[in-house]
Amino acid sequence: MGLVTLLVFPVPTFLTLYYAEGISPMEVLDTDHLGIIEVGYGIEFGFVYALLSILLLKSRVFDGLPVNVEQVVRSMNLSVWDSLFLSFCAGFGEEILFRSGFQHYFHPLLVSIIFIAIHGYFHPTNWKLSLYGIILLPFIILLSYGFIEFGLWFAIAAHFMYDFVIFMSIREPKSTHS
Repeated sequence: MGLVTLLVFPVPTFLTLYYAEGISPMEVLDTDHLGIIEVGYGIEFGFVYALLSILLLKSRVFDGLPVNVEQVVRSMNLSVWDSLFLSFCAGFGEEILFRSGFQHYFHPLLVSIIFIAIHGYFHPTNWKLSLYGIILLPFIILLSYGFIEFGLWFAIAAHFMYDFVIFMSIREPKSTHS
């Protein structure tokens, strides 16, 4: 799934912006904003918001959250490298699709709500999952406005770091046999 996100998700954005707007894939990649400041802000923002999310998810209100991300991540038995790779794939592919693509045509708030909904965090019968979606929504909204201010690589870095911290906090460590 990581490779699909990395390689396939950007394609509709590249094609749509190129044929509809004359924007080349290299312009979409926004290499003018691929600097230490933009990436550093993104990493910092993703890290801090991930820690905040982890703290909130440990509250009693989330006890018994059925079929949650935690169970899925643990079942994947991710190594640190797997976590890095999947986090990068999601950050890169999804941010090109949502920030450079959808957000080019739609308001950042609408794109943020759609992003959370597509990930399944607004659930009509599972209020705990919807509450988690509400916790994530400010992160995605700030990511959307950060994209406007700091560029694509800020959004990629923030998304990458958020996912990586979450994966590392809930993954099952690989057992080592002596």
